[in-house]
Amino acid sequence: MSFDEIERVIRSKLPPSAMQHRAWWSNNAQNNVMTKAWKDAGFESQDVDMKGRRLAFRRVRSETSRGTGASTPNVTTKDRHPLLGWMKGTLTIAEGVDLTQPADLEWGDAAYSDRT
Repeated sequence: MSFDEIERVIRSKLPPSAMQHRAWWSNNAQNNVMTKAWKDAGFESQDVDMKGRRLAFRRVRSETSRGTGASTPNVTTKDRHPLLGWMKGTLTIAEGVDLTQPADLEWGDAAYSDRT
């Protein structure tokens, strides 16, 4: 799929970090919420071409195994904290906010200068 095709499927723009960092497309479910979404759907990313803005998704679990306790190869329920997801649906993030960006570095500098 092209990055443009992915944006059409998710009905939203990908964050800038998805366009700039190959690691954004890793299959580490702790990486970002999108990784968790494609892993939960039974897919893994592969053949990421940052220059060509394309990648492939490979099915690693059939759709029929969803909800039956089956897990993707690298993620098991014993690896997850029991509170994971307990606040799902309780928070809305404003459109255009990129949660993959670092926190405001000036804020950290101001907090430090108050102590000196």
